[in-house]
Amino acid sequence: MENEKLFSMNDKQFFSKDDLIEKLKEIKKLGWIKTQRPGNDGAVGNTLEDLLGITENNLPIPNAAEWELKSQRKSTSSLTTLFHLEPSPQAAQIVSKILLPKYGWKHKEAGKKYPVEEKSFRSTTSATNYTDRGFKIVIDRKSEKVKFSFDPEKIDGNRHVEWISDLKENFLIKEFEIEPYWGFKDLMYKAGTKLKNAFYVLAENKYIEKDEFFYFSDVYILREFSFDNFLKCIEEGYILIDYDARTGHNHGTKFRIKQNMWPKLYKNVEKVI
Repeated sequence: MENEKLFSMNDKQFFSKDDLIEKLKEIKKLGWIKTQRPGNDGAVGNTLEDLLGITENNLPIPNAAEWELKSQRKSTSSLTTLFHLEPSPQAAQIVSKILLPKYGWKHKEAGKKYPVEEKSFRSTTSATNYTDRGFKIVIDRKSEKVKFSFDPEKIDGNRHVEWISDLKENFLIKEFEIEPYWGFKDLMYKAGTKLKNAFYVLAENKYIEKDEFFYFSDVYILREFSFDNFLKCIEEGYILIDYDARTGHNHGTKFRIKQNMWPKLYKNVEKVI
């Protein structure tokens, strides 16, 4: 293994990748460790950073633009956000001008927390099956686009009677006139800059009364992000696209990956612990 220098921000000492692996082995030998960040979604990463003596999520190495420290609970079923990227065509303002006002539905807090006319457009969508509102992701390799598709025939008519009525009233029971998409080149640039080489650490977790404990059991080194692997992960349903917008506020469109699927994004995966 190459002996690229690493850097600890707290003690200002340099150490190699091999040294970092040894530090992670020492952490594993410690067994179950009580988190110092209870109730924090990033408690795994925060606890590991504390143990390593670093203050940021990124590994503090000389070539910091190329390496990150990633950590997750082994048992979680939650999705992890890879990056945010709004759909094209950008000029159409797809979410705020089309999806939300035309295809959105009454927000569950409309008339309570929000005004009575508040709408919502939230959809976690995969390429393997349609949502109950008829949405699906389609990989079009010929046109080099990842498309957000709508098929009204796939709507669950029993669950969304009111929404179907609204769509019919506005003559929207049809495929999108302007289909949202992400071009391969845009995705390749975004993913390539966000998904760096990484030390990927998995932690088992358990609770003793109300306290959460972690056991840092597995460490992988992930190198060379592969865009082709990225597309395959979308096709196989490991990566989903998540819209989260309501009237007046778009929380952003996210590409999110299922638990333990990070290694599938890389050409070179090495288990070191």
